[in-house]
Amino acid sequence: MSNLEMILLAIVQGITEFLPISSDGHLAVVNALLQARGEGEVPDLLETTIVLHLGTLASVLIFYRREIYRLITANRRGFLPLIVATIPAGVIGVGIEKGLPDETTKWLLESPLLAGLGFFVTAAALWRLGRTREGELDYLDTPPWKAAIIGLFQAAAILPGVSRSGMTISSGVGLGLKREAAATFSFLMAIPVIGGAGLLKLKDAVDKGTTSTPVPTLALGFMISMLVGIAALWVLLRMLRRGRLELFVYYLTPLGIAVTSWQLLK
Repeated sequence: MSNLEMILLAIVQGITEFLPISSDGHLAVVNALLQARGEGEVPDLLETTIVLHLGTLASVLIFYRREIYRLITANRRGFLPLIVATIPAGVIGVGIEKGLPDETTKWLLESPLLAGLGFFVTAAALWRLGRTREGELDYLDTPPWKAAIIGLFQAAAILPGVSRSGMTISSGVGLGLKREAAATFSFLMAIPVIGGAGLLKLKDAVDKGTTSTPVPTLALGFMISMLVGIAALWVLLRMLRRGRLELFVYYLTPLGIAVTSWQLLK
């Protein structure tokens, strides 16, 4: 993979990881577009995706560093809902990664057709969010059963095109959380999921003794996705406070039509 391709993917990842438009879906579509141009498939897209996700994980750790510190020192009751919400994605993610044939896993996680269909799912969730009244519940006080439901929505976002932030924020507000509390919960519960997936993938790379993409190129992608991710988080919270996230419906719906039509008619 060239540095230019990595920069493109890192910018896409940094923007789409936090804005509710699905980073995995956009990476799958960009990869398919590169192939359509005759540039070949991005080598080991899963490996590249994990590195870029780790970059945006660093964005969360930096952006929410004070909230994480308070969680560790004074608000430890928040660990229970976070742990409960993490379980579904962990179980399903490991099941897909370890329990299915490699070809099936690759199709489930990288298919541009699934991404196109997933964009419609995200658009529906955001449309519903725009019509849901904000609750009064802080994420620290989320009952375990509500945390489990939000966790199931996070697990659904394993599929490309289904936005993790869109699904978890919309479900959180639907279950009575404040909008900003739902966003904080969404990004804090992403830490163990993204971090765990990244560690598993890095372990595989270490066991192999090498990666198919040069380490400096991966490092470049990590840094760019981290910096762009911080900016995207700032934009998302401003839009969320103003109740404007549903505007992304007008982007995702035509995108879903375009990608799905392209894949079905090619």
